Amino acid sequence: MKYRPFGKLGIQGSAFGLGCMRFNGAASGDSVIDEQKAISLIRRAIDGGVTYMDTAYVYLNRTSEIVLGKALRDGYREKVTIATKMPLDFVHNRAEMQALLDEELTKLQTDHIDFYLMHGINRAKWDYAKSIGAPQFFDDMKREGKIRYKCFSFHGDYEEFEYILRDSDWDMVQIQYNFMDVDHQAGLKGLKLAGSMGIPVVIMEGLLGGRLAKAPANVQALYDAFPVKRSPVEWAFRWLCDHPEVSVVLSGCNEAAQIDDNLRIFDTVEPNCMTDAELKLMDDVRAAYLSRTQIGCTGCRYCMPCPNGVDIPGIFSVWNNVSLYDTDPRWDWGLRQIREKGHGADKCVACGACEAACPQHLPIIDSLQRAWQALTPNEGGGQ
Repeated sequence: MKYRPFGKLGIQGSAFGLGCMRFNGAASGDSVIDEQKAISLIRRAIDGGVTYMDTAYVYLNRTSEIVLGKALRDGYREKVTIATKMPLDFVHNRAEMQALLDEELTKLQTDHIDFYLMHGINRAKWDYAKSIGAPQFFDDMKREGKIRYKCFSFHGDYEEFEYILRDSDWDMVQIQYNFMDVDHQAGLKGLKLAGSMGIPVVIMEGLLGGRLAKAPANVQALYDAFPVKRSPVEWAFRWLCDHPEVSVVLSGCNEAAQIDDNLRIFDTVEPNCMTDAELKLMDDVRAAYLSRTQIGCTGCRYCMPCPNGVDIPGIFSVWNNVSLYDTDPRWDWGLRQIREKGHGADKCVACGACEAACPQHLPIIDSLQRAWQALTPNEGGGQ
């Protein structure tokens, strides 16, 4: 296992961090897990050299922290650092923050949390966090020794990321990043900014929830033609670890074979481990994925709100993602949300308001019908 520095903190950790959200294949993070199997996987990773454990209050119906706490008995706690998270939607004042942190400490069977994160914040959630005194609470808990480092995980755009990063004294940040997200969310600019400030970066969604683990035919052809043979998973992880600003890459595993494969991969990766030819390959791979885009919607939302409630940019985003990564739309969380809220393209009456507003002059009405037919193939799609 390779170990990497945590920026200004003066400590090191394993390049591979175990994500504790997807045990037993729980992609949405809400499934009941096989406790003994999960404990076995956690200890297998630690025995292999993994020192970074990532969980959260809400993972696996609030059971992930409990299982991790049990796995870290018998001397395993002393071998790792724990990262867990405070969901700001669950707290409204200092008393509730204190109660939630104490509950997490009890579940994890520890007297301190190493990396404590404000969970999934953007500019609006950060402003809310400040309004309820969360930054001060985190600072106070550091002084009391209940947490070691004040951190946040992020979902938003780069401008929001930069604002939050500069607005407080952070010890670590966790971002979504992979070779397809170079210009998405915090992106490469955010990674470089954090690195320039000495703030260690932990990577989530390095495989985009598993979508980069199995390449579509046109992408696999590029991998196959390259003289060095690696799996899509190994290419994705090596590309991430090539960045010297990256301290940890999280990977959620639900089988022993996945743990073992990650241990092998992360024993071979170092900053600047990719050759120029390999980096060019990954640029070509990204382009091959993007060539599968169905519609050039930028999500500007000039077409919204739709008079009939159709989530036009949301549907196009799902359509593109399903096409890019050759995934089954039946298991797409975004599509599920669109349908549950009644915002599907079946509500479209072809009034034309969206097309009149679209700055790219996209054929929205026809594209919506094609998208819905592709995403709901067994229901006829269409109007």
